[in-house]
Amino acid sequence: MTLSEPHRPKGSPMREEKVLAQVRVPGKVILMGEHAVVYGQPALAIPVFGVEARAEVVPFPAGQPGEVVLDAPQVELRNVPVSSLPATHPLRVAVAQALGAAGPPPFPLKVRVEATIPMAAGLGSSAAVSVALIRALTRALGKDLPPEVISALAYEVEKIHHGTPSGVDNTTVAFARPGYFRKGHPPEPLEVGGTFVLLIGDTGVPASTKDTVARVREGWLRDKTGYEARFRAIGTLVEQGRRALAQGSAQELGRLMDENHELLRSLGVSHPVLERVVFAAREAGAWGAKLSGGGGGGNIIALVPPEKAAGIRQALQRAGAVRVWTTTLRPQVEK
Repeated sequence: MTLSEPHRPKGSPMREEKVLAQVRVPGKVILMGEHAVVYGQPALAIPVFGVEARAEVVPFPAGQPGEVVLDAPQVELRNVPVSSLPATHPLRVAVAQALGAAGPPPFPLKVRVEATIPMAAGLGSSAAVSVALIRALTRALGKDLPPEVISALAYEVEKIHHGTPSGVDNTTVAFARPGYFRKGHPPEPLEVGGTFVLLIGDTGVPASTKDTVARVREGWLRDKTGYEARFRAIGTLVEQGRRALAQGSAQELGRLMDENHELLRSLGVSHPVLERVVFAAREAGAWGAKLSGGGGGGNIIALVPPEKAAGIRQALQRAGAVRVWTTTLRPQVEK
């Protein structure tokens, strides 16, 4: 398939309404293993379909030949030529990655980007936006690339956002399925042997993954022996958590999540509001709860008995969660 200019009578304007590609990409949450995954340990992550990034590609008749224009109102970009953005702007880099894979457009294009994923909340907003933009633009240019290629292109953008990212975010949202990750190895799909109901509580405290990753690295450079012992302990919990998922053992998984949280606290990446919401989840009857993502704010994730989900949701909100989403893992993941 190749992209050709839409047919129009001589002298008539190109119709912007012709949509060349539309893409929706879920958010993600890390179940276990954050931070340690950067140092070679495994991690578990799941997509969150209650939030998403969307990208749409249309012709842009007012543009210059071969130009790509961005319409991303959530970051205050309205019909801005990509070439006018700084060379290291994440959206410019995402467009460059797409064009590098699919070739230049034969006529000017507009890419509309929007998301319902809160930024700086540990839900993979930057990765989801990059994946949505790259997938939509390459599809519009006639290249329907496989998830692993889209993920690799989006990873280059993640480096700008996060410095030394693990690759979990871009992989989870590109494949849109629960996965087991270890740096330098292909992702593996997770086996889910039962139903697991999870509440994701957004503290509303902005969190920079880049900053917390850098903080952990500083600690590791000061005390490699101590930090690597913690990373190995987290890796062991992740392996046990993978088995608990496969066996359908929610109570065991919850216990492991609690232990993972304590190790993350010891790395210095928690926050008073995170601690308050995690404690509230446990007190209200959650099987386990922990911070999720980079820490320093952002989200907690709680594994809950289904019959207690409503009460635990209220407890999270009373403790300071500004938004709460529910996501459910089943033996056959439902999108």
